[in-house]
Order: sequence, then C-alpha cells, then structure tokens
Amino acid sequence: MSLDTPHLSLLPSDPQHLLALIDAPEGFEQLAGLSIAAGLHEMYHSGEVSPDWLAMLRQSSGPDPWRLGFFVVHRDSRCVIGSAAYKGPPDPAGIVEIAYGIAPEYQRRGYATEAARALLEYAFATGTVRLARAHTRPEENPSTHVLRKCGFQFIGTVVDPEDGPVWRWERGP
Repeated sequence: MSLDTPHLSLLPSDPQHLLALIDAPEGFEQLAGLSIAAGLHEMYHSGEVSPDWLAMLRQSSGPDPWRLGFFVVHRDSRCVIGSAAYKGPPDPAGIVEIAYGIAPEYQRRGYATEAARALLEYAFATGTVRLARAHTRPEENPSTHVLRKCGFQFIGTVVDPEDGPVWRWERGP
C-alpha cells in the first residue's frame, strides 16, 4: 500500500527500516532500496521525537500506519525526504492527530502539504475518523501555513504533556 500524491509516494514505515534510519543510516539504502535526504537522520535525533514512540518502535514487528506512519518518498528521485504520521490510531471519539516533517533541502516546495493531505484522505476514508487534529509551536511558522492550506482551523493554545504550550488545529472530513 502507498499513498500517492502528485510528487510523492507515502510508503508505510517498516520498523526495521526506521531503526536503520535512526541507528545505522549508512545501511538504510541497501536495506530499504531508497536513498535518504540530507538532514533526515538528524530529524529523528532532534529532541522532537517522543521517547515513548521510540520505545514502541523498538517493540514493533511490522508496519502500522497509525503508529509508525509513512516514509515520504520523492517519486522522481526515489529519495526519502521526510515522514508523515499519526500520533496513534483514532481515539474512541474518532479523533486522530497528524504530524509530518520534511528534510531541509526539500522544504518550501509544497511537499509537507501534499503529505498532510494524503494523511487526511487516508484517515477520513477509513470511516472511523471524524476529526483530524494537529499541534504546532505557538507561533506563525511553515506548519501553520501547511495546516491552513489543508483546511485546518486554529482552535487555540493547549498544553501538551510532552511539548508544553502548543497551538491546536482541527478539521473534519
């Protein structure tokens, strides 16, 4: 399964491939058959990756779109340029949170917007998601622009247990 956009393919992240990207990036290309954009390995070591998520990844045995997300692959170059994910499966109320990141050299080209739209389309197509949520730093930044382009509405400032004060964004199907 892949989620395809005009320029990207979102491929479900295999735990073995994610661990290679994080722990041994020099072996990722041979293992996954894809190259890695400069700066992608560093994104996983930036402090923005949840320790709980890393622990869950190390216990995972297979791809899980809701927990491990997708590699964002630039279709022409077959290069992994980012990740697009959910922060878990939909909750009992049908709410799912999205997250995404694009390597620096590929930013400001619309790829984050394409990836976010693909996540939304997939989530709403399941019939179990009634609301998508996202959090950003509490300031105008590239992610706030991506979310607006994807139809999200700014809800307000909330306190995230891991990230502190963040801006909350939401949108329906």
